[in-house]
Amino acid sequence: MAKDCGNHGDGKEKLYRKLFAALLAFVIVVLFVILVIWLVLRPTKPSFVLQDADIMEFNLTAPNLLTSRMQVTVASHNPNGRVGIYYDRLDVYATYMGQQITLRTVLPSTYEGHHDVNVWSPFLLGPSVPVAPYLAASLDHAHAYGVGPFSIHVDGRLRWKVGRWTSGHYHIHVECDAYLSFSGRSTHTVFPTSQCYTDV
Repeated sequence: MAKDCGNHGDGKEKLYRKLFAALLAFVIVVLFVILVIWLVLRPTKPSFVLQDADIMEFNLTAPNLLTSRMQVTVASHNPNGRVGIYYDRLDVYATYMGQQITLRTVLPSTYEGHHDVNVWSPFLLGPSVPVAPYLAASLDHAHAYGVGPFSIHVDGRLRWKVGRWTSGHYHIHVECDAYLSFSGRSTHTVFPTSQCYTDV
């Protein structure tokens, strides 16, 4: 009659421990390789500049309805030497003192190569947009003083591309501040030469 030594359970436990240790070591190596690649490449977020803004219409009518029509020119630059950028979706819109005053205009999807530049000149429309009473009062003051705050926003999703590898989606938000300069019935913009604020 065979004797049961009772060590079979210990053998299985040792095998599980070895498998777990091997799997853990593999995961650590993969994460280390990804970290090294990331540190070597280190993608830098793109930079944006508001180059021009042509305001064709900017009228406030009762009761607190703002109608605006404009064309803006926004340029983006990829500062990376080894990382490309896919812009899968970009929406452009205008705000006045924090309130959105135009509809979102969708820009075409595009790829931005190493040290490449893209330029867009979309039209932004805001037909009879209701604005808060304090904004209507602010617009009256802006007309009186001849200048008022104004921002162009770019909102969307991008992906990084390194060789054949492409990352998942990242949210991007860009804000370009400028000023509306009022002169009689005509309106034009005066914008800062500094780059826009970009958050990825």
